[in-house]
Amino acid sequence: MSTFAGEMKIGDIEFGERPVFLAPMEDVTDIGFRTLCKRFGAAMVYTEFVSAEALIRDVKSTISKLTIAEEERPVGIQIYGRDVEAMVEAAKIVEQARPDLIDLNFGCPVKKVAGKGAGAGMLQNIPKMLEITRKVVEAVKLPVTVKTRLGWNHEQLIITELAEQLQDCGIQALTIHGRTRSQMYTGEADWTLIGEVKRNPRIHIPIIGNGDIHSIEEADKAFETYGVDAVMIGRATFGCPWIFSRENLDFNAKLDILEELLRINVERIDEKRGILHTRRHLAATPIFKGIPDFRQTRIAMLRAETMPELLGILEEIRKRLG
Repeated sequence: MSTFAGEMKIGDIEFGERPVFLAPMEDVTDIGFRTLCKRFGAAMVYTEFVSAEALIRDVKSTISKLTIAEEERPVGIQIYGRDVEAMVEAAKIVEQARPDLIDLNFGCPVKKVAGKGAGAGMLQNIPKMLEITRKVVEAVKLPVTVKTRLGWNHEQLIITELAEQLQDCGIQALTIHGRTRSQMYTGEADWTLIGEVKRNPRIHIPIIGNGDIHSIEEADKAFETYGVDAVMIGRATFGCPWIFSRENLDFNAKLDILEELLRINVERIDEKRGILHTRRHLAATPIFKGIPDFRQTRIAMLRAETMPELLGILEEIRKRLG
C-alpha cells in the first residue's frame, strides 16, 4: 500500500508531487553541473557544502561557492561547522547570497569534517546540534533545513527521536541519509527508518530520503514504499546529469551533454582546472561502461590536458559508438 505524501512545500517553495533533488556534494555540485541537472528535471539543487569558519574568514574559494544563477532556482546553500557562533554568522553571510533556503550539514561522514565534530560528528553531540539549529533558525528569515544520518553507528540509531527534536527547533524540512556515520558510504542504505520517521504522526515537516538511489525508477519506488515527500540523489548523478529525466536519451545525446559540461567548466574556471573538474564526471559516467577494449581510450581521456585533445578523444569514441 502506498503512503504517498502528495504535494510538497518547503516554506513558500512549491515542488509539486514526487520531487527529486540533487544532493549537495563537495567538488561536484558546482554551478555548471547544477544548471544541467536542473534542466533535466532536478526539482531542487544545492551548492557544494560550505565551511562556516572559511566563510567568516572570507576565504575566496569558499565565497565563490555562494554564487548562484537565477535559472537554477530553487537552490539551497549548505553550511557545516561545529561552533554555534560561527554557524550563525555564516548563515547570515549566506542569506546575503539570496538562496531559497539554508541547509545545515549534520551528515558528512568524512574524517576531516566529522572527525573535528562537524557534519556527522554532530551526531555525537546532540545538544550542540540542536543549539546550532535553533540559533540559525532564529538568525535568518530564509527557511532552514537539515541533512543528517540515522545515527553515529548501529548502536545509536537515534533518527526517530532526533527528527522530532530538530522539528522543534524550527526547521522546515529534514533530509535523512539512510546510513550511520560509521558506515560512511559502504553497505546498503536502510530506508526503513526513514519511512518510520515519515510515518511518525508527530512529524509535520517534509521528510526527504537519500541513499542508494540510482535512477528515477528507484526514486519512484522509494516514494511508493516509504511515503517520503522528496527523494535526493547523490553519487549516482556523477557523469549523469540526465538521471532526473524520464526521457530515454541515446549515446550521442549523453555525450553532447558531457561535452557541454566540459565547455561550461572551462569557460567558468580555465582550461586546465575546467578539465580537471570535468574529469570525475568522465571517469564515473555510465555511458562508457561495458565498452570492449576501452581501457587505453579511458586512460587517454582521463590524462588529456587541453580542450582540443580531450574533445578529439571524445569524437573518436563517438565515431566508434554513436
